[in-house]
Amino acid sequence: MEAIILAGGFGTRLSHIIKDIPKPMAFVCKKPFLLYVINDLIKKGIKKIIIAVGYKKEIIKNYFGYEYNNCQIIYSEENEPLFTGGAIKKALGYCKTKNIFVVNGDTFFDVDLKKMFEFHLKKNSYITIACKKMFDFDRYGTVKIENGYIKEFKEKSLTKEGYINGGIYVINRECFNYISEKKFSFETDFLEREIKNKSIYSFLSDGYFIDIGIAQDYYKAQEDFAKNEQSSLF
Repeated sequence: MEAIILAGGFGTRLSHIIKDIPKPMAFVCKKPFLLYVINDLIKKGIKKIIIAVGYKKEIIKNYFGYEYNNCQIIYSEENEPLFTGGAIKKALGYCKTKNIFVVNGDTFFDVDLKKMFEFHLKKNSYITIACKKMFDFDRYGTVKIENGYIKEFKEKSLTKEGYINGGIYVINRECFNYISEKKFSFETDFLEREIKNKSIYSFLSDGYFIDIGIAQDYYKAQEDFAKNEQSSLF
């Protein structure tokens, strides 16, 4: 299995905490957050990782090199911001398999990747999104699910109970073939448009989830990882 990690962001909302490093390289319990993401992927069967890098990319390249923990590492380099869709599209050029995982470098979601991949193939899904049920939140948008299909993406709002997009995808490598643009958002320019035309499935998981995109959750990650650093999760 192959995976693309999106790691090219600036980390604007964490700029007062971390400076001059890519957001996924923010240290959590004395280790870069991206290290936990990569270790998790390898543990779950990923054999090749393409890291989409942009801002301060040399920091990531120098840390991980081109092989880490017996896993091949390839860098898809942006010379200008391509946004999430453009970054994925470029990184797909380094992939060999038909279906590829895509994950966010600033998010950790404990998902059974093998089961998710099998689900994706069984359903002959165009795109499969790992979703998590959450309670009493306003930071994330929600997804409307009907019979396993994702029917709608809803804007962020105070929500008592709902499913969120957990930021792990299995995509068909041909899904961007018709798109000529180099720069576009995977979430708004692609997913929200394709939901009307293609079969996009949800794969539900109740595993641990954290997104370090804002200071509150970055500090929460520090606490959570410290409590569980001896566990098999981290």
